[in-house]
Amino acid sequence: MSNTVIIGLQWGDEGKGKVVDLLTPGADAVVRFQGGNNAGHTLVIDGQKRVLHLVPSGVLHEKCLCIVGDGVVVDPKVLIDEIEGLKSAGFLKKQAQLCISEKSHVIFPYHVRIDQLWEEKRGTNAIGTTGRGIGPCYEDKISRRGIRMGDLVDSKALKRRLAEVLPEKNEYLEKVLGNKTPFSENEVYEQYNTYGRYLKHYCQDTNGILQKLVGEKRSLLFEGAQGVGLDLDHGTYPFVTSSSTVSGGVMTGAGVPPRAIDEVLGVAKAYATRVGRGPFPTELHDATGEHLQNKGAEFGSTTGRRRRCGWIDLFWMKHAVWLTGCTRMAITKLDVLSGLENIKAAVGYQLNGKKLTAPPSRIEDWEKAEAVYETFSGWSENLEKITRFSALPKACQSYLKAVEDFVGVPISLISVGPERSAHFYREA
Repeated sequence: MSNTVIIGLQWGDEGKGKVVDLLTPGADAVVRFQGGNNAGHTLVIDGQKRVLHLVPSGVLHEKCLCIVGDGVVVDPKVLIDEIEGLKSAGFLKKQAQLCISEKSHVIFPYHVRIDQLWEEKRGTNAIGTTGRGIGPCYEDKISRRGIRMGDLVDSKALKRRLAEVLPEKNEYLEKVLGNKTPFSENEVYEQYNTYGRYLKHYCQDTNGILQKLVGEKRSLLFEGAQGVGLDLDHGTYPFVTSSSTVSGGVMTGAGVPPRAIDEVLGVAKAYATRVGRGPFPTELHDATGEHLQNKGAEFGSTTGRRRRCGWIDLFWMKHAVWLTGCTRMAITKLDVLSGLENIKAAVGYQLNGKKLTAPPSRIEDWEKAEAVYETFSGWSENLEKITRFSALPKACQSYLKAVEDFVGVPISLISVGPERSAHFYREA
């Protein structure tokens, strides 16, 4: 298998974890390159649901090396809990299966509190973050005040860096955000030094490991978190995440050159969802939206928040395909559309009565943009046992072919249920 990037073409929650899990048997390593524990990749195997937040989704395959790259921000407690949970379930039997970059940045309690207090301060203008400290940690990284995993696992470096950073954070929390209880430098140090001792043997030079793997022509999967619509530069700013979710983020977040990438697989649901605030031109507030929400079990795997649901947005997806260099697609949750008499797909936007040639740049325009739809016939058949494209209902085949034609790349993988087994590859 070639070196492949897995990217969400919508607003996250597209089913990337399942796709990575399905492709992992043909890979030597799976690499997370951005985001943090605001990601939630759900895998369902033999009826058992497992949600991964930081450990790459290839971990359920014993021979696959799992790498947490430079561009990821790590909450060490969440990571340790995840490692212990995997071990207790019979996975991650060998320590060498998981490598964490020395250059990845660490989320501290002050990041979490800043995140939560800022959201409270914004009130009705809140971004809708997960409140897990992701943004403030990236903010420290950019401003060169961050503490990295290499510091965390070195007790002297950790003590020195906390002494430099924590007084400033306490002052900011108190004077700007009204926090009444400062963080104790000694308490934070003791807690995080314990985390560092646990994680020390997982912490490595992942750039060197990847250089060796690429040089040996091993097969790599790069696992993206969130989706293109949440990209810091290219998404619906400011209602975005704090990292680069497009394929270009692989080069900086993992530390590999562009020539190391062979394919980009874009993942999209057969409809669209979004968690939290932000523009969503195809959102539904009717019985059809309820159908998608209930049948699709659309609750955030990380936050538990109800996902907003709507029709698939092909106009946006075509733009996302361009941004990522997507070469093929995986469509997930196709089974959720069964039972709908008609199915719509957005094929354009209009703003103030004028047709747009590309998605808006300004949030004010995003919020006013209206979707222009094409309508397709629905189908009533249950899809979960189907194992080939030609066995799908004719209306379903027509719908998928229209998606391919509009977006401009072929669909190679189709998921028809939550279980690992409920999928098939498109016949040539």
